[in-house]
Amino acid sequence: MVEEKVYWMGWQYLLPGSASRIWNLVERFGSPRAAWMASEQALSSRGGFEPRAAANLVRRRAGLDLAGEMARLAEWQISYITFEEEDYPRALRTIFDPPPGLFVRGHLRPGDDHAVALVGSRRPTPYGLAVAEKMARGLAKAGVTVVSGMARGIDSAAHRGALEAGGRTLAVLGCGVDVVYPRENARLMEDISMTGAVISEFPPGSFPEPWHFPVRNRIISGLCRATIVVEAAERSGALITADLALEQGREVMAVPGPVTNPLSRGPNRLIKQGARLVEDVSDILEELGITCLFPEQSFAAPVTPRLTGGEEAVYRELSLEPKGVDVIIEGTGLCAQEVLAALMFLEVKGLVRQFPGRLYARRH
Repeated sequence: MVEEKVYWMGWQYLLPGSASRIWNLVERFGSPRAAWMASEQALSSRGGFEPRAAANLVRRRAGLDLAGEMARLAEWQISYITFEEEDYPRALRTIFDPPPGLFVRGHLRPGDDHAVALVGSRRPTPYGLAVAEKMARGLAKAGVTVVSGMARGIDSAAHRGALEAGGRTLAVLGCGVDVVYPRENARLMEDISMTGAVISEFPPGSFPEPWHFPVRNRIISGLCRATIVVEAAERSGALITADLALEQGREVMAVPGPVTNPLSRGPNRLIKQGARLVEDVSDILEELGITCLFPEQSFAAPVTPRLTGGEEAVYRELSLEPKGVDVIIEGTGLCAQEVLAALMFLEVKGLVRQFPGRLYARRH
C-alpha cells in the first residue's frame, strides 16, 4: 500500500483536480503503479490520451521525483491520505468522484463525520457575517465540525465562529495547502491547521485558478451531512455547492434574508424549492437529529462585560443590522459625545463592531 500511495500522489501532481480521469486510468491499467509505468504508446492506446497529450504526460512524469516530493511533504508537515487509508473521511468516500487522495495540514478525526458546511457570498452584508459566525459557534458548541472554503466573507466568518467557540473547523481549498488565499487569511489558515485541518486535492504549490473552485466545492459538500447557505446571489459558488450536496444525497438548508437584498435571492430560492429554512442553529441540529454530540465537553459560558448605563442604552439600541450614529443618538436620547464614547468602549469589550461609513452593529 505504501508503494501504491506514492503513485496515487504522483497522478494528482500530473493531473491536478482531475479525479475522474485518474480513477479511469487506474481502472484501465489495474493500479496507479501500473498506470504510472505505462509507456507513451500504452497511455495513448489504452489510457485514452491523445498522442500529443500522452507525450506531454510522459515528459512531465520523467521530471517528477516522487520520493523527493514525499520527503518535502514531510518537511512541510503536510500529510497525504489516500482513498484506501482508514483516515480518509468516510462521508467523502461515498460521492461519485472522490479525490484519490487529500493533502492535509492539521489532522482529520473520526468525529469529523458529523460535519456541516456553511457557505455563502464573498461580499456579504454585516447581517450575513453575524449570522454565519453565530451559526458556526452554535454548531461548534454542539460538537459539530464546521466546513467551509476559507474564502472572503461568509466562509471566513464561519471558520472564525467555530474557532471562537473552541470547536473544530475544516477549510477546503481550491489551491495547494501551502498557498494562502486570500492573503489576508494567513493567520486564520494557521489557526485552522492548529486545531482542525486545511485540505485540498490540489498538490502543494498549486495556485488558485477559477476552474479549481467548482471542483473544490464537491469536497465541501461531500464531507458534510448538510450544507447551509447564508447569503448568495442567484448565480454563485455557494449555490453550486448546494446543488452538489443534493446530487450527493445530503441535506440543503438556507438562511432567509430580506427580499430587497440581492444576496437573499439564492437562499430564498432554495427555500422555495424545499430547502429547510434556518433561523437558528437548533433548526440545523433538529433536521440532522442532533442534540449535542459531546455532552461531556464543557464550554465556558461567555462572560458579559460589565456595562455602564450609557453603554447598556447604546447596546440595546443596536442589532445585527448596522446603524448610523445619528440613528443611535435619536434612539437612545443620549448626546453625541456619550454615544461615541459608549460605542468606543463597546468595541473594546468585543460586543460591537464598526463598519465603513460610521455604521455599528452587535457582534453576536
